[in-house]
Amino acid sequence: MVRLIITALLADGHVLIEGVPGVAKTLTAKLVAKAVDASFMRVQFTPDLMPSDVIGTPVFNPGDAKFEFRKGPVFGNIVLVDEINRAPAKTQAALLEVMEERQISIDGTTYKMDAPFMVLATQNPVEQEGTYRLPEAQLDRFLFKIEVPYPKEDEELQILSLFHKMGNHNALDGISAALSGAQINQLRQQVKQILIEEKLLAFIAKLVHQTRNNKSIYLGASPRASLAIMNAAKATAAMQARDFVTPDDIIAVAAPVLRHRIILSPEKEMEGINENEVIKQIINGLEIPR
Repeated sequence: MVRLIITALLADGHVLIEGVPGVAKTLTAKLVAKAVDASFMRVQFTPDLMPSDVIGTPVFNPGDAKFEFRKGPVFGNIVLVDEINRAPAKTQAALLEVMEERQISIDGTTYKMDAPFMVLATQNPVEQEGTYRLPEAQLDRFLFKIEVPYPKEDEELQILSLFHKMGNHNALDGISAALSGAQINQLRQQVKQILIEEKLLAFIAKLVHQTRNNKSIYLGASPRASLAIMNAAKATAAMQARDFVTPDDIIAVAAPVLRHRIILSPEKEMEGINENEVIKQIINGLEIPR
């Protein structure tokens, strides 16, 4: 999870984190925000949340008898959207433009987001009462969908030991900023310059194309998925101190990029097969370029 979030930060992408309550989804997002010297905003999505509560609204100023735009919590460098599937479709749609275009248009005026801009959204896959399923158009805006499972027994023991040793200290107190917003913008420009061979671009295109011609998949991935794999693979290569992409970089990011962009056929869903298994089958059926 940590590696993929850093990859998305370098690749200028948004992240959807899915897991049951209590597996540190929100805590991880807070830690990432604190490790970056940039503004952090948090929005708790609820069923009665309105779009204006997220993006802002014009407010009448009696002093000069004019309307002034009061910015909403989405105006931050790193924005945590907690339980994104709790809000109705109208409020979810308010995030569409800002996630894709990095700007908001209200009353004929366009407000651009300050770079870097990144949305970290969390959702609970189990409790569906009082939730609204994210539309495919919005899911496609997320670079990665990270699935957070329960920890193993030894990992849970380590969690207990660490929190016991901390005592009254807050988990966030020991975190200091490691990167500034300007440094992230500079790193993103460097990531875009990472070399990727033509045969690897063909491999990405073939991989995504296979999702549209697979009997197990009802709806395949769009060209935005191809771009997401390429950008994420470049960031993965940069994190390993390489100036070129390898096939392993592409394979490493394929599942988190594709798992929320494909819809399985009803037959496969009834068989209990998930998206990760189908993506793995597609990769295994392709010839890996060397």
